[in-house]
Amino acid sequence: MYIVPEKEIAALMSREAAFDAVEKVFAAMARKDAYNFPVVREGIGHEDALYGFKGGFDRAGLTLGLKAGGYWPHNLERRQLINHQSTVFLFDPDSGRMHAMVGGNLLTALRTAAASAVSIRHLARQDAKVLGMVGAGHQATFQMRAALEQRDFDKVIGWNMHPDMLENLAKVATEVGIPFERVDLPGMVQADVIISITSSFDAIFGSEHVSDGTHIACMGTDTKGKQEVATDLISRAMLFTDEVAQSISIGECQHAIAANQIAESDITQVGAVINGDHPGRQNDSDVTLFDGTGVGLQDLAVAASVVDLAIQQGIAIEVDF
Repeated sequence: MYIVPEKEIAALMSREAAFDAVEKVFAAMARKDAYNFPVVREGIGHEDALYGFKGGFDRAGLTLGLKAGGYWPHNLERRQLINHQSTVFLFDPDSGRMHAMVGGNLLTALRTAAASAVSIRHLARQDAKVLGMVGAGHQATFQMRAALEQRDFDKVIGWNMHPDMLENLAKVATEVGIPFERVDLPGMVQADVIISITSSFDAIFGSEHVSDGTHIACMGTDTKGKQEVATDLISRAMLFTDEVAQSISIGECQHAIAANQIAESDITQVGAVINGDHPGRQNDSDVTLFDGTGVGLQDLAVAASVVDLAIQQGIAIEVDF
């Protein structure tokens, strides 16, 4: 088997490669050539941590495996480690033997950003100019960088529960040479694209904060009870997701489903848009919303790509297992 340590990932996986891997696996999911296994995600009663497993099988790419990990909210302050910690395990689908173990922390950040970027590529208005960021933590910087590559944005606006963290976004804006403005939530009506990336369990913004024609990528809700947007916004929007089953159970749409404000049939896999089986946005006034719950197949796709590159470059550690 092969081991690709976390320290090697940055030199192997680019945003472009992550985008390509995630777009392909979303398309495979919509064709039913790939499927995710049920998610296990639980509070462990220690360090306020959430821990779980996401896995699946991609018949098209012959990728089988799982990601184990979760969220340790005190890591940064207590240990100078990022709060999300994970490892990806890949298996040979022909024999079941262990194929590779891959550091999953940076890959998780890249694949999550790639998912929202895929949604922007296929659902946002072509003339989108203002990017809105709700959330300014570690993952938000990855989201922002990936999003800026999808449209010719000329401004970024940002809001965060703790305003001092907006400096994270301001630094990225400075690096890429684009203006950045701190706003209150009502100021999000300026945005043509909004990415929400928080760990909130209460709705942060709603329909009154969103203008007609906006595309929203909700990327923070991946657990039962979490919520970033009010159900009135869910009811207003054309709804897309990575995996419908996750969207209605642990994703942003769970609350509107529970309140009978929408039906499961109102939600479309973004892969159907990628494949040309669904038109996606109908006109420039539509509000589109992507519920990015984070599926195991995303992790497997980017990890498999990294393993192939690591083997080609002689970086992978081969062990007898």
